[in-house]
Amino acid sequence: MHGGQGPLLLLPLLAVCLGVQGRNQEERLLADLMQNYDPNLRPAERDSDVVNVSLKLTLTNLISLNEREEALTTNVWIEMQWCDYRLRWDPRDYEGLWVLRVPSTMVWRPDIVLENKSQTYSTNEIDLQLSQEDGQTIEWIFIDPEAFTENGEWAIQHRPAKMLLDPAAPAQEAGHQKVVFYLLIQRKPLFYVINIIAPCVLISSVAILIYFLPAKAGGQKCTVAINVLLAQTVFLFLVAKKVPETSQAVPLISKYLTFLLVVTILIVVNAVVVLNVSLRSPHTHSMARGVRKVFLRLLPQLLRMHIRALAPAAVQDTQPRLQNGSSGWSITTGEEAALCLPRSELLFQQWRRQGLVAAALEKLEKGPELEPNQFCGSLKQAAPAIQACVEACNLIARARHQQSHFDNGNEEWFLVGRVLDRVCFLAMLSLFVCGTAGIFLMAHYNRVPALPFPGDPRPYLPSPD
Repeated sequence: MHGGQGPLLLLPLLAVCLGVQGRNQEERLLADLMQNYDPNLRPAERDSDVVNVSLKLTLTNLISLNEREEALTTNVWIEMQWCDYRLRWDPRDYEGLWVLRVPSTMVWRPDIVLENKSQTYSTNEIDLQLSQEDGQTIEWIFIDPEAFTENGEWAIQHRPAKMLLDPAAPAQEAGHQKVVFYLLIQRKPLFYVINIIAPCVLISSVAILIYFLPAKAGGQKCTVAINVLLAQTVFLFLVAKKVPETSQAVPLISKYLTFLLVVTILIVVNAVVVLNVSLRSPHTHSMARGVRKVFLRLLPQLLRMHIRALAPAAVQDTQPRLQNGSSGWSITTGEEAALCLPRSELLFQQWRRQGLVAAALEKLEKGPELEPNQFCGSLKQAAPAIQACVEACNLIARARHQQSHFDNGNEEWFLVGRVLDRVCFLAMLSLFVCGTAGIFLMAHYNRVPALPFPGDPRPYLPSPD
């Protein structure tokens, strides 16, 4: 039994001894390497030697871009490679130990801190380089497809990396060389199209529709246009809170909202002008012949507007007369003032005149029975009543003529307002459509270029091989 248990105990003891021996080799190597090692000294055998440091940037997440603060937040891994002559050993002296992992705080590290743009160093001490793999320089930001998380607002179009030298800066100073990692990103427009652009276009279309209201409905037009203006101001205020406070460039969405504000203000001005023209009358304004020719003849034909032809307006000082033979009676100021009397008084005078006329006609019917003197007396007695009736008819005809002239003048001004309203509608519609299309085309062509650097044909991407 004892002989059978010996081999079983020997194997675990051998494994433990080998493990302790392996750990002891690493500890011995670490102790030998760290003996007289100063992590604050640059790993250069001579003062004139330059330490070559290779950089590689791996992007794992594009978190956000604060446009107002102009700050890009990302998660990256920085891989740095350099050669430290003080950390050399012969693997044969340590039983074939080739790799030793130690904490980074125990060895010298390049004082590299990633900034928003680049990192600069003096070429007399450190020579920055881009990493190489399989004989190819990695001139791009490396993206691990398994660890990278895509951003929902921004899409990465180009990610080049460049080693730049500034000949103007002395080699002894920082800034002579720098490694720059570029991220050319483009906004995914779906969010802004649905939440800002589409509502702004629809609300501004409502402002264009106010031209379908009657020309005299200027108050309703101004109310609708001002409500649209307030809605656009709210959208502009929301956008202004997100864009950076800079005068170097203006975002397209701010340009478009400002353009919509200008169009809406012009619509309000047009509504006020059309209302002013539509409510004019012959008592306040006289229409010039040029205005009548342009707005009542030429423009309606060009715009294919159906306008009822108006009778030519008579001269205002023309006084119609009812003729009695070859002569007529003029209307005195007293007769004109008589029309201003109360209705009961006018009826009383009318009955009186009708009574006199009836008496005269009755006598005329008995003409053969009357003597010449009596017949002449009857005509003389009836003449004032007949004259008063003719004068009243003249006054009524003149009043009707003046009223017709006044109505025609009002109708002409209203038609001028309609034509002006149609002209403003076409002008604002053309301005709105052309401006919207122009700004949208600017956004369409405002894209990231096919190559990251103009004039440089290199794509700064890994080869498809």
